Amino acid sequence: MPDGEATSCLVGWEGYRVETVERRAGEHPAVWIYLGRPSCSPMICDGCGQTSERVHDIETRVVRDLPILDAATWISVPRRRVLCGQCGPRLERLDWLERHARVTRRLAESVVRLCRALPVKQVAAFFGLDWHTVKEIDKRALQRSLDPVDLSGISLLAMDEFAIQRGHRYATVVIEPHTRRVLWVGRDRSREGVRPFFDLLGADGCRRIKAVAMDMNAAYANEVRARCPQAEIVYDLFHVVAKYGHDVINRVRVDEANRLRDDKKARKVIKTARWLLLRNRENLKRPEDGVRLDELLAANQALMTVYVLKEELKQLWRQPSIQAAQAAWQAWANKADGSGIEPLVRFAKKLAAYLHGIVASAAWPLNTSVLEGINNRIKVIKRMAYGYRDDAYFFLKIRNAFPGIPR
Repeated sequence: MPDGEATSCLVGWEGYRVETVERRAGEHPAVWIYLGRPSCSPMICDGCGQTSERVHDIETRVVRDLPILDAATWISVPRRRVLCGQCGPRLERLDWLERHARVTRRLAESVVRLCRALPVKQVAAFFGLDWHTVKEIDKRALQRSLDPVDLSGISLLAMDEFAIQRGHRYATVVIEPHTRRVLWVGRDRSREGVRPFFDLLGADGCRRIKAVAMDMNAAYANEVRARCPQAEIVYDLFHVVAKYGHDVINRVRVDEANRLRDDKKARKVIKTARWLLLRNRENLKRPEDGVRLDELLAANQALMTVYVLKEELKQLWRQPSIQAAQAAWQAWANKADGSGIEPLVRFAKKLAAYLHGIVASAAWPLNTSVLEGINNRIKVIKRMAYGYRDDAYFFLKIRNAFPGIPR
């Protein structure tokens, strides 16, 4: 094929023509394409979008494009600034190259597609781009597609924390529980940390909130009460039962093991039964584990009591009405107080302060269980990149991973 016909097949740089194509061999082969611009071609101001006929100046810019076969592709572009009557000197608008970009739009789109499945480091190595270049391309694309977040029509919320770094460093994630859409992610789990979300929601949005599901985090509850006083706070079953397991069952198990220190065989049975007692019976995978649990509970009255009351505690979230939930709570609290088991008595007294948010689950059957799945996915996102140094980018990746289920 003659050279003229070969270069005419190279398209995709609208408004320009290919003047020269040069291949440079070596360890990292490259194709250089030099573009020219017909002097009579129309120019569009990138500011106002109006056509302009006057050229202010021309600057040659080198940008990357998608690779051709085994070679990286470099484009030499004479970039014009128009002299716009309305905007003054402004860059000419090009469909295939953004204003200050050093890569073409189609290369940027390919980078973004790969970043959905691969860490930035691998995408940068694949295209031969700098790590920071790839990150900024992906970050800008996420900002364009996700910001500003649409909070119209939101009336229910669920919020939870997740570990972001070692050393008890946490972030907060807020979702719309029915669609499972991540609305917002922010650093910290304090009142000040979650306040920007309510600022983003605005006064009208705060008034629309009817209920918020959360764990027993006082900071979350206080901020919700301050910003959305009409909203019901609903404490999540999973977190309450998890705290019961830690503060009551595990404490009683340790106390019973210490009481039986002279009976080494019985003490060993109790000391090694931690996960057996904390796990739900329906989640026991082996039949022998169920038999072992029954034998353990039959042999120890204290463990039997706290284990049975754990199952009864769960029923508080399954009541048909607030009145029924309050009656169920009173019955449970009476049993806990009458047990004489000190860790259980202490837990019941502490839990009484959260009663309103527990019985509210009868009117608002919300929970943060979906957030536990989201938090597990967040760990995978973080692990893929071996952590993120840019919070804003990390939080955008989280929001992009959970766009929500269409209503």
